[in-house]
Amino acid sequence: MARRNNRSKNSPRESKHADINAPLPRMSEEELYGKIMVLDNPNVLILDCIEDPHNLGACLRTADAVGVIAVVTPKNRAASITETVRRIASGGAESVPVVQVTNLAQSMTKMKEAGLFLIGTSDQATQNLYDLKLTGAIGIVMGSEGNGLRRLTMDTCDDLIKIPMVGNVPCLNISVATGVCLYEVVRQKTGIK
Repeated sequence: MARRNNRSKNSPRESKHADINAPLPRMSEEELYGKIMVLDNPNVLILDCIEDPHNLGACLRTADAVGVIAVVTPKNRAASITETVRRIASGGAESVPVVQVTNLAQSMTKMKEAGLFLIGTSDQATQNLYDLKLTGAIGIVMGSEGNGLRRLTMDTCDDLIKIPMVGNVPCLNISVATGVCLYEVVRQKTGIK
């Protein structure tokens, strides 16, 4: 006889997905620059041409978990907010505004002028994530699934870091790498050991 699952529909062990019909948070580029200037040590996540909706959803979920004020993406060659993204984000898409910009490098320059220090991830970097001071107003810049950061995006960053890899695989999935970087920022800002 098969065992019956007695968990109720509202069991805390069951995954709760976001209301995919809920309105999405809105933020213009100008509002983003203004928030960077007035908030105390804000975090921003910048995604350079992330095309997989599952990766975008996972990045939004992590961005919400660590208190990112906005996720910035280019309007072209990047996934947009779809039902799949919202489902994977499990509420992150409904709480973290996604600011889509026409020119990512120009927007990054304006974020820097507003006071954000931009740290890009690249396997070409000479220092690893754990060697860099990640306090203050920080923008973490992540590259696309296959190609990483585009040249102009990379050149606009203030600094570049890499995640140390000690196994056989050459790199992490973009959503996993995003989580590693964002949580190191949180660890350093909060003083967690």
